[in-house]
Amino acid sequence: MARGITGLIGLGATLVVALPVGLLGIELLVRGRTLPGVGLLAVATLIYAVQEYVTTPGDIPTMLAGSVLGRVVPDPDEVDSDEK
Repeated sequence: MARGITGLIGLGATLVVALPVGLLGIELLVRGRTLPGVGLLAVATLIYAVQEYVTTPGDIPTMLAGSVLGRVVPDPDEVDSDEK
């Protein structure tokens, strides 16, 4: 799925938080502390998953605008194929 500039900024901000947590989890696993390491890896994965897959109230206007725009403005490829 293509991302807009705001989506890339949001992903970058999420990774700034999630990557250090994940790296700490990996370091703890390497040092033999299994439970805290796995826990931190799970937290890092959860941080990313929430940002990627959970719809927030801020996402709803963007989704609605895209839906309305798709109905009002025809797809240029469809217009060209109808004229031929």
